[in-house]
Amino acid sequence: SRTCLQTLEGHSRFVTSVAFSHDSNQLASASYDNTIKIWDASNKECIKTLNGHSKGVFCIAFSHDSTRLASASHDNTVKMWDTSSGACLQTLNGHSDSVDFVAFSHDSTQLASASWDQTIKIWDARRGTCLQTLDGHSGFVDSVAFSHDSNQLASASYDNTIKIWDASSNVCLQLLECHGSSVVSVAFSHDLTRLASASWDKTVKIWDASSRACLQTLKGHSMQVVSVAFSPDSTWLVSTSFDTTIKVWDMNSGVCLQTLKGHSSSVASVAFSHNLTWLASASWDRTVKMWNIKSGVCLQTLKGHSSHVSSVAFSHNSTQLASASWDKTIKIWDTSSGECLQTLEGHSDYVDSVAFSHDSTRLASASRDRTIRVWDASSGVFLRMISTGQGVDRLSFNSTGSCLNTDLGSIAIGSSEILSTMNIAEPEHPQYLGVGIDSKSMWITHSGQNMLRLPSEYRPLCSSVCGTMICIGAGSGRVWTCSVGL
Repeated sequence: SRTCLQTLEGHSRFVTSVAFSHDSNQLASASYDNTIKIWDASNKECIKTLNGHSKGVFCIAFSHDSTRLASASHDNTVKMWDTSSGACLQTLNGHSDSVDFVAFSHDSTQLASASWDQTIKIWDARRGTCLQTLDGHSGFVDSVAFSHDSNQLASASYDNTIKIWDASSNVCLQLLECHGSSVVSVAFSHDLTRLASASWDKTVKIWDASSRACLQTLKGHSMQVVSVAFSPDSTWLVSTSFDTTIKVWDMNSGVCLQTLKGHSSSVASVAFSHNLTWLASASWDRTVKMWNIKSGVCLQTLKGHSSHVSSVAFSHNSTQLASASWDKTIKIWDTSSGECLQTLEGHSDYVDSVAFSHDSTRLASASRDRTIRVWDASSGVFLRMISTGQGVDRLSFNSTGSCLNTDLGSIAIGSSEILSTMNIAEPEHPQYLGVGIDSKSMWITHSGQNMLRLPSEYRPLCSSVCGTMICIGAGSGRVWTCSVGL
């Protein structure tokens, strides 16, 4: 019900961290008032107040047997406490700057601490001796976590990297590079082997979809990168930017093959024709351009929208092109002549995405009016409306036309035969199939049911769902993927 059961009061400054004991009997809270409070989880009474730190306490963690509590403080120390008596068992000295995170190994024999001194220390949790100092980050270390077998440790840093360490030897096993700014677009390759992410740090990163390793960092844009798209055969990647250019990259070498110039404002979206001959681009300059992919020559400039063009999509037979705009309309163009064949009206807010069905007879559009509309591509007749509860940034039909794949998940719409008999004016509630993300971007879902709540730092600015795989780009610059098995 999300009802607040109780408000626990007692700290005199803001609370920085809370943690339940693993037996769920106690709750601990840490504060900038230099104290830790332990509360009875059943009656919510404060059992103990732990004093000892000389500066604010930033993080707390219970041991897995719930008998000890570790605390990290801006006084550069870690303290170990007995949860029954409240006694301070040990003060762990060694960091030269604020300690902002602590984590026990799963067998509770070791404790890791992360510090603003750019190091991680691994401690013997019983003796309080420092076993390892992991040095390699070039910025504050923000978080650490042990693997379930306690053999590896992961650390996240303000240097925009994640490092995987051997917990016994202090060897860095793997470096996962994060973007230096918000990730605003992610896309899976069509063969599902790679993942691309676009960031406001002006770069594109290519990731191995299985190992999550960063394969390449593509540099060349002079301003924020807005979107990325793979070619149908997964051999090329296209990126668009606020610098008004489009770049075509070779996925094997990472070399920039073409820089397409001609738009007078930011390029919001691109689409490959399915015959790999053309590239279409949508721009805030209110135009759509069609390019020869290999030569980089602009073949046509399509004008008619009265506001930003946000998305473009080719029909699968490559004879038509659809464009979506902030003028609340969709236009369908003849790719040979450049003639506007249809202007589809009905959305009450910006239209952000369009897609053709595989048989090229249907068109779907997603708008910030929180609906998806399905249209007859030849006549422009409105067939169906689905209320999504939020805007949809990415949209495509499955091969049979019975589902719409979105960044929220797959939505059942029935077969083309069923759609052809429908003309529904009232919005329908979506029937989600498989894995997705809820309308508030707070949960990973399955068939529309909430399954896994996303911590705030993992909530998406952008996302892509492909089968059981979910990729999320976060405001922190991190890209993370998960495979959901049910």
